[in-house]
Amino acid sequence: MARATVLVVDDEPNILRTVRTALRAEGYEVETAEDGAAALERLGTRSYDVVLLDVQLPKIGGLEVLQRARSQGLDTPVVMMSGHGTIETAVQATRLGARDFLEKPLSTEKLLLTLEHALEVTALKGRVLALEKALGSTSALLGDGPAMRELRRVVTRAASAVAPVLITGERGTGKELVARAIHEGSRRAKQEMEKLNCAAVPQELIESELFGHEAGAFTGAAKMRKGRFERASGSTLFLDEVGDMPAAMQAKLLRVLQEGEVERVGGAQTIKVDVRVVAATNRDLVADAAAGRFRADLYDRLNVVPIRVPALRERKEDIPALVEHFLPASCEANDRALKRLTQGAMNLLLRYRFPGNVRELKNLVDRLVIVTEREVIDEDDLREALPPGSIDGATGGAGGRDGVYTPGTPLKDMLDSAERDLIMRSLEHHKGNATHAARDLGLERSHFYKKMRSLGIRRPGAADDDEEQA
Repeated sequence: MARATVLVVDDEPNILRTVRTALRAEGYEVETAEDGAAALERLGTRSYDVVLLDVQLPKIGGLEVLQRARSQGLDTPVVMMSGHGTIETAVQATRLGARDFLEKPLSTEKLLLTLEHALEVTALKGRVLALEKALGSTSALLGDGPAMRELRRVVTRAASAVAPVLITGERGTGKELVARAIHEGSRRAKQEMEKLNCAAVPQELIESELFGHEAGAFTGAAKMRKGRFERASGSTLFLDEVGDMPAAMQAKLLRVLQEGEVERVGGAQTIKVDVRVVAATNRDLVADAAAGRFRADLYDRLNVVPIRVPALRERKEDIPALVEHFLPASCEANDRALKRLTQGAMNLLLRYRFPGNVRELKNLVDRLVIVTEREVIDEDDLREALPPGSIDGATGGAGGRDGVYTPGTPLKDMLDSAERDLIMRSLEHHKGNATHAARDLGLERSHFYKKMRSLGIRRPGAADDDEEQA
């Protein structure tokens, strides 16, 4: 790992020499400046992890150096030093953005502790920025509905922890993207996240994949090979489809989680590893554990931080935002002119159940971008791209009654689907006029608009003068 760089600014040569010697002995890279002008010049030509800045300096005082540096966008932690500091000086330095204030003569122990804290704050800010970037760019986390707000909250808390995480959800919901967001927001993000799909590796090879092997351990093992745990030491290991792991491997995985050490296949050496495990599955591991298909103790060990990724049908209000995210990216990737969906096409999307979840929506957008020649994608284009009969089947048929029940679907989802269908049909009948549609359904207009928002409904081709004013 790269050494932290420190700029020490002081006009006393003996202090520069003492601080430089102490910091270099601790592994820091140290540069010095003897006055404020030299300090500003150095800060303008390279970046530092921490700046130690004396208050009393020739030419330009330390507080003015701090003020100028902050006005130029410097966000590096600055620790002020003074041999005759006052409370007023310390308060002024803090207001200008100083991280801490040290009094001379300097205590080496306190100096090192202060620098350590300053670096921890810098690292934390970096992780927060990385997590915000991951949360904002990850399609699995896009959306402003209550389910997604809760998911982002849990992901943010999980990123700052070190315990194992178990992500559950249907296929296509974006479990790996959630795992990556957790990793990128953690202190382990400096290393790449390792991943292994437990269902994609033959049973006889999964132990070697996870723990590595020594040369000659089995036929074809010509040389030593590190496993995923060794390669992920200091980082995160994402175990996808962990519910499909063979029973024998479940016991060995449990031991690694308990002991923090592995043995390569064919070897006798115990190797310590520092790995955070994030696992994912689309199976019901509670039921599998009760049936003896998955170890209950392994489930308990993995499920310290449980995260459930909702199915797309549970958060249909987020579909417009997802389409707006996927559509321009797909047009650019496929070298097509920028396209858009009509409101009618968007409303049609909201009536589809998306059994393949976000992945299916992305693939559908790609297909529409490629096969639609016009720049506007309408309902007819969408009906051709979706499976035959899938729209009516998803929303309960023409009357909203037949076919509403789907085994395994929560009652709330079925009720939302029926309400969504009735409201959209009423809007279509009244040519997008929400006032007339609300009256037709016996609802107050404000309540009707609230329903539309909660169900993610947009009016097809309505006039602007009928928009909600409140």
